[in-house]
Amino acid sequence: MSEREPIPTLSGSEGVPDQQELQWAFPDVKPGQAPYGGRVVVQLRCIKITTASKIILVSETKETEKWQNMIGRVVAVGPLAFKNRDTMESWPEGSWANVGDYVRVPKWGGDRWERTVPTEEGNEDPVLFMTLNDHELIAKITDDPLSFKAYV
Repeated sequence: MSEREPIPTLSGSEGVPDQQELQWAFPDVKPGQAPYGGRVVVQLRCIKITTASKIILVSETKETEKWQNMIGRVVAVGPLAFKNRDTMESWPEGSWANVGDYVRVPKWGGDRWERTVPTEEGNEDPVLFMTLNDHELIAKITDDPLSFKAYV
């Protein structure tokens, strides 16, 4: 009998996020794009790559961690998002995500791009964004968005 692959899980915890950490994870950076139609722009959470010991991580590992992020904040909503495309009226349940909401997004979806933000140390940190269709949002985050860790 062959070994089965472990089931991917996503875990988080209840509570109020640390506002300073939340500001670091979601800095105020304009995406530079406005979505057309039924699309939504999401800013992905910035990831701190740390190790328990003095292990040096290769750049490919850091890039993988960065691009596989699945937690984000809605920063822009297209004019047709969350509307019936036939009648252009809002769905009876209304918009399921608004600007400022924290959401879970697909790991392998959307159009992703990067912008940089200057740091106090004089470096530039990357800030990631993605555009996806309104119906591709997976879930609204109701707990601390910084507590979620993806295990895949």
